[in-house]
Formats: sequence, C-alpha cells, structure tokens
Amino acid sequence: MIGISKLYCGTVEASDPIRYGRQSKDLPAHLLQFSSDKKPVVVWNTTRACNLNCIHCYAKAVHQSRDRELTTEEGFNLIDDLATFGVPVLLFSGGEPLLRSDLPELTEYAVSKGMRAVISTNGTLITEEKAILLKNAGVSYVGISLDGLEKVNDQFRGVKGAFKKALNGIKNCQKVELKVGLRFTINKLNIDQVPGIFDLAEKMNIERICFYHLVYSGRGSNLVDQDLSHSETRKIVDIIIDRTKDMYTRGLKKEVLTVDNHADGCYLYLRMLKENNPRAGEVLELLKMNGGNSSGEGIGCISWDGVVYADQFWREHSFGTVLVRPFSQIWSNITNPLMAQLKDKRRYVKGRCASCKWLDICSGNFRARAEAVSGDTWGEDPACYLTDKEIGLD
Repeated sequence: MIGISKLYCGTVEASDPIRYGRQSKDLPAHLLQFSSDKKPVVVWNTTRACNLNCIHCYAKAVHQSRDRELTTEEGFNLIDDLATFGVPVLLFSGGEPLLRSDLPELTEYAVSKGMRAVISTNGTLITEEKAILLKNAGVSYVGISLDGLEKVNDQFRGVKGAFKKALNGIKNCQKVELKVGLRFTINKLNIDQVPGIFDLAEKMNIERICFYHLVYSGRGSNLVDQDLSHSETRKIVDIIIDRTKDMYTRGLKKEVLTVDNHADGCYLYLRMLKENNPRAGEVLELLKMNGGNSSGEGIGCISWDGVVYADQFWREHSFGTVLVRPFSQIWSNITNPLMAQLKDKRRYVKGRCASCKWLDICSGNFRARAEAVSGDTWGEDPACYLTDKEIGLD
C-alpha cells in the first residue's frame, strides 16, 4: 500500500510515526503502514456468498454459499484471539459481508475489544438503516468497490444497476457521517475510467480512493492478458499522482493510495528525484518504514471456513484453520517453512528482485502474481515495471 497523497503531497512526515513509537497499538489508522512490529491487519472473508458476479473476484464468490462459514460464536472467539494478539485492524470482507445478518454484532464486538473494524463491500446493500447500524457498531471505514463509471462498472459486476445502487450506498454512509471510500482494480478494460473516478470522488466528496493493481487469483486469473503493460502502468501511475497533486493544490485533501504493486513506491521516489523535490529523502525514509510486501507479516487472511492464508489473494498455500488452533498460534508458527520464509522474504526472492537496489522498500513485490505466472513462489513479480537501470542492474 503506497500512500500517494501521504508521500507526494506531504500529508505525512517521517517524524509522524516515530513520534508515536511505531508500535501498531499506538499508531493512528493513517500511520499503520509505517509500524515497526508489523502486527497483521487481518482480512476476514466472512462469507463466500455475494449478490453480484464480478469478473475479477479473487474469492470466486457465489450467489449462495454452500461452504461452512464461521458461526457468530466462532467469530467472537476469533475476535478475542486477534485482539489479544494485538491485531490493529479487522477488515470484514467476502463475498459480500453485508449478506451476513450478524455483521453489526461482529463489528461491534471487534471494536469493543480495541480493534478498528472496517468493511470491504460492493455497496449495493447499504441502505440508510444498515449505514446507521454500522455507524452505531463503531465501524471506522467502508470501502466500496467501483471499477469504472456506470456502463463499465456494471459489466465488471455482472449485474445491471450495480453502479447506481453502489452510489446510493455511498450516499447513505455519508448521511450518517460514516467514512467511505472507493476501491478500483486497474486493468486494460477500465484504464480509461481512472480520470472519471477522480471526477466522481470530487463531485460526491468521497474521502478516499484506493487503486488496486490486478492480482492473478480467483476469477482474476482469467484476466492475466488484460493486465497493463509496463508502459501502461507507468502512465496510469503518473496520472494518479498528477490528479492527486491537482486536488491537493486546490485544497481537496483526499487520501489516494495504490495497492498491490510496491514498485509504485520506488517509482514515486525516482520521479521526485527527477523533479528535484526537496521531500524526496524523507519519502525514502517513509518507504523504508513501510517495508514493501507484507504477506505473512503485516497482512493476513482468514477465509469463510476458518482457513488461514498469507494474504487474501494467495490461496495456493494455507497454514491451518482457526477451528483447530488460534490464529495467533498459526501466525507465529515458524516451524512451517513457508511461514518462516515469509517473515524474512528478502532472503528468498530470485532473479531481478534478488539484486534490486530497492529490495528493502519493496520486499520482492507480490508473491501471488509471481507464482501464478512462473510457478515459483520466489520468482520475479511480472508486474514490476521498473527498468534494469532504475533498479541498479544496468
């Protein structure tokens, strides 16, 4: 996760996380990515059921889940363990988490145990009544997925009218002053929609936009040939940076991030050097604190059936189930060879990654993409768009 607004526009300084001691339990939400202890943010796919049929769904969600899902009581037990372990954020995802009738109970319980509860949703089911329930439960943020404006988004979602319903969901969150933002997965099918998403965020006064790079998992595995070329990626990252700066200059201090391609941080720093930006050195320090890919360290996933994964996209390797052992024990068990390697992944990456001068601030990028293309867990991430010269190999 690369905070474009934080880094390029200077909304965060290197001294900010240091002032809080860089421990997850002490950091405010906007500084968590700079923690030193890397207590994991946990994504809990509370259900596999979904009312839509997105073409890039990493969870391969279905309209009616036939998988055994954790019960409310099992969810409470899970939350108890996560809180004791020091997990700072529990992200309720799916499928569509709002299809679980006990979602307000689960989020309220997580908040009562000292965690931040956030929700990742398609937004189509957020009525004003549900927005009030989530607000009262203490939910701190709702991320709503949009992958384009009306026509393109509805094609991605597989359901006509999904765009309008999602906008209503955004408005209902705003009515009750529940922080809401957008999630957008970039690929060839919607790259031309990025400017329109910025326009929409400005028009609707949406506080946050997360631009996700495509990961080849779930139904997203069928879109490998729709991923951006390296030149297209560079172009769209520049557009994101430019539009973020433009909003900031005009006093619209929205949070903009890119997710799932840590080459973005290196690229941003190199751009700042070319521009003789006086903050470039400080940005480099923040990128070092960020640390790059955090699968198996600062991000983890628990599936609807209780199985634990290194992150929400990478389902090829599981580490156990919370129905047998607590998450805290599974996560800390470095007798598992892969879990141990993930805690020290810079030692194991291969190819260009192993010799890259930015390894300390990227950590080899995304393992799910590397393995999907090469079959090698520690191979190069094909989505790295930096040249050999830029990474110190020329």
